[in-house]
Amino acid sequence: MFDTVLVANRGEIAVRVIRTLRAMGVRSVAVFSDADADARHVREADTAVRIGPPSAAESYLSVDRLLDAATRTGAQAVHPGYGFLAENAGFAAACEEAGLVFIGPPAPAISLMGDKIRAKETVRAAGVPVVPGSSGSGLGDEELAASAREIGMPVLLKPSAGGGGKGMRLVRAESALMEEIAAARREARASFGDDTLLVERWIDRPRHIEIQVLADGHGNVVHLGERECSLQRRHQKIIEEAPSVLLDEATRAAMGEAAVQAARSCGYRGAGTVEFIVPGTDPSQYYFMEMNTRLQVEHPVTELVTGLDLVEWQLRVAAGEPLGFAQDDITLTGHAVEARICAEDPSRGFLPSGGTVLRLREPSGDGVRTDSGLTEGTEVGSLYDPMLSKVIAYGPDRATALRRLRAALADTVTLGVPTNAGFLRRLLAHPAVVSGEMDTGLVEREAPSLVPEGVPDEVYEAAAAARAEALAPRPGGWTDPFSVPNGWRMGGRPAPLAFPLRVPGHDPVTRAAHPDAARRVGEHAISVELHGVTHTFHRAGSWLGRDGDCWQVLDHDPVEASLSGAAHAGADTLAAPMPGTVTVVKVAVGDAVAAGQSLLVVEAMKMEHVISAPHAGTVTELDVVAGSTVAMDQVLAVVLPDDAGTEGDGAGTAGGEGEAR
Repeated sequence: MFDTVLVANRGEIAVRVIRTLRAMGVRSVAVFSDADADARHVREADTAVRIGPPSAAESYLSVDRLLDAATRTGAQAVHPGYGFLAENAGFAAACEEAGLVFIGPPAPAISLMGDKIRAKETVRAAGVPVVPGSSGSGLGDEELAASAREIGMPVLLKPSAGGGGKGMRLVRAESALMEEIAAARREARASFGDDTLLVERWIDRPRHIEIQVLADGHGNVVHLGERECSLQRRHQKIIEEAPSVLLDEATRAAMGEAAVQAARSCGYRGAGTVEFIVPGTDPSQYYFMEMNTRLQVEHPVTELVTGLDLVEWQLRVAAGEPLGFAQDDITLTGHAVEARICAEDPSRGFLPSGGTVLRLREPSGDGVRTDSGLTEGTEVGSLYDPMLSKVIAYGPDRATALRRLRAALADTVTLGVPTNAGFLRRLLAHPAVVSGEMDTGLVEREAPSLVPEGVPDEVYEAAAAARAEALAPRPGGWTDPFSVPNGWRMGGRPAPLAFPLRVPGHDPVTRAAHPDAARRVGEHAISVELHGVTHTFHRAGSWLGRDGDCWQVLDHDPVEASLSGAAHAGADTLAAPMPGTVTVVKVAVGDAVAAGQSLLVVEAMKMEHVISAPHAGTVTELDVVAGSTVAMDQVLAVVLPDDAGTEGDGAGTAGGEGEAR
């Protein structure tokens, strides 16, 4: 076994790998950019090395700096985690050339399975069924469009060089093909440095089932059962579970054997995942989609139902050990479900969020596990992936696991950074999820009903009560009676204190509260009673949280708001929907634009968001260029409407639909 391993990643996955290294008595080396100098993975490693500025290209994606860090710390092996360079064949080869063991598959296997076109051809030759689609590499736009028309709409455009939903485009109308191909190429080029695309038949209401495989260097390959990953948004998984309620034993065995053959076909070694698309109406008709040549985000659910530590077995296989078990030794016991906690705001269309974690409480207890890279004080910016942590629940059966996960999400607190925890809790209570009747389009269809409209009244009541409570005199010592905010007035009953409040993205309100309307619950919580019901909130600064949801409730100054909004107001203004970077500017001042025309693209946390014209008109102001860093709600441009008075619906400030990249 290795003495020292460098973890070439960050966040929750680095913390996860370090945990197993510590348990095995292996020294861990963390790497960090300037943005992560005080991150949790840096604190928990045995030693840490700075590898560059915040930009991933100059730090976590710099092969030379990673190899230098390994050499300087005496590491014998490198664990790539997932994301960044985990599926980069060049990095795997560079590690080998530097005399380091890459804890993952051989570079040729990464290269083969990383090219979706070659991968499909290879596994097809091994007898694995594949999704009907285009054939051949390097197809031009017209050739891709011709293949799409031959397959028949709808089709799915996919980058050949990468996965994770980045750059994928579902196209339902032939008229949109060329525009979507151009967009998919741009996103693929930005994400993977390669804009090669393929096109596949879209299967309506499919299930996404993946098989975990383990292979050693002695010819042994086994599968560890399946994971159901059908609950997705924008082609990215948000809930995963093991096993799947869809499969019977015969189908599980057949799919598992197909996954083993796929792994053998590329000379695989280590932990990997073979992904299948499965028609929900006929699970026996499964099709190979791709192979992820790395550890998966959702690996904990497999660990919980098999009792195996997948990171440990990655290390053992990389060190040359054979697998200590055969296929017949693998049993699936109980049920596990995982939820991905991401920095995104469901109330703003799931746009990426950010900020400082002011108050953190992560669930634990019987049957609950949290994999996290967070600490209080963590700065969540727009440079890296939005996933912050994972909450996983295990039980003897699916109903117990779901119940435990819902409770764990309600107990999750990340004040200062809006997340999707509350949304996921409500999703897990949806009847279709509870019954197991899911498909990959379920979340998109049901999301509007799972995002509450507006801000609950009790949030404002709690904020007003907290302000009144903060102004009330503390017991002991003399208090100036004229400074007591009790609403006293001559000749009348005390007047309630009124507080103008606002939650970003919502209209301001005024709420009245008496100093005794709130009850402090410890240092970080407050309770209020509304209509006979007591509501308890976590609190930190201007933030309140409950059941996985959180709100920032600010003091509202009408004069200040009027002055700050005087220069730019109304539907003519295009504002940044999220903090990020402007990657594309398609217009200039003076240009005439049509309603709905794409004007700019803002990128954050691997998501591309198109900003479109709210109405036909003329660009009279353009405040950014490609490469500009922007804050949420920062003004980007102004489009004055045509004299004809064609009005939009205000979509300019919200932009077009964001796409995961």
